[in-house]
Amino acid sequence: MLSSCGGGSSSSDNQTNSPIIQPPNLSNETCENTQVQNLKRCDLIHNSIERFYYIYEPSNLDSNSSIAVLFALHGYGSSAITHYNYTNYEPIADANNFIVVYPQGTTSNGLNTHWNNGGWTSKSTAKDIEFIDTVIDYLKEKISIDETRIYSSGMSNGGYMSYHLACNLDNTFAAVVSVTGSMTSDTYDNCSPSHPTAAMQIHGIQDTTVPYFGSGWSKSISDVIDYWVSYNSCNNEPERLIKYSNQMGLINFDTYSGCLNNVNVKLILHPEMGHNWPYIQNYNIDASQEIWDFVSKYDLYGLRN
Repeated sequence: MLSSCGGGSSSSDNQTNSPIIQPPNLSNETCENTQVQNLKRCDLIHNSIERFYYIYEPSNLDSNSSIAVLFALHGYGSSAITHYNYTNYEPIADANNFIVVYPQGTTSNGLNTHWNNGGWTSKSTAKDIEFIDTVIDYLKEKISIDETRIYSSGMSNGGYMSYHLACNLDNTFAAVVSVTGSMTSDTYDNCSPSHPTAAMQIHGIQDTTVPYFGSGWSKSISDVIDYWVSYNSCNNEPERLIKYSNQMGLINFDTYSGCLNNVNVKLILHPEMGHNWPYIQNYNIDASQEIWDFVSKYDLYGLRN
């Protein structure tokens, strides 16, 4: 299932962001409870297409404290509810006062469910940058979110989209994470973030869907890390932590520090992992916990106090 939900190509399709000046029309959106506690489904019309997303809101959410938002983007051919099921962000959100948003990609122009971030998905007509921007506007109207603490994470095509959002939505995402994703040449060449942005990549050497060393449609993971290290003016040499995997291979945790605004760039590289979302039980990495531990350190202005 995880292999099929990955499908990794994506990149910039030169979409232009059209920010919403007026508050969104809430009558265009309907949200209903699901059978899962604290999980709602919200439906809306965007760009004349029926779209939806799920939102997990902890029952103990404290509106007097900073409420962060974590976007969780599914992979190619997958779905928002599938991503919800295997990421298991809920207990982390309950313990740390944040909400998780699981948007649903489209099947526009005959593609499987996807995020339109260019590359071979550029034939899609979906306006996914604008869709995510619209979802954020709806969130602002419903919940007193901390607008300086909006993060994006994603699996494979969703990881590509996380980088794509950081490159194309001005002053929106404080930190982004890709699990088994990358950047295509279009995203890489046209990326223009508006502020220093913390970025983390979790990847497996055995990934043949999104190869570590790159392909004709995907940048190598070292290229991706080099981009964010250079953009954020980080130290070129990382601080390395080595940890055993469950199979006794060596997992490298490389953290690039000394960056602008005290953000970091991080690579977790697993020698035995393929195109998978890692758990403690199988790869001795809890991807969801690693993601939150990383992104929660930052806001739009860099390292939080």
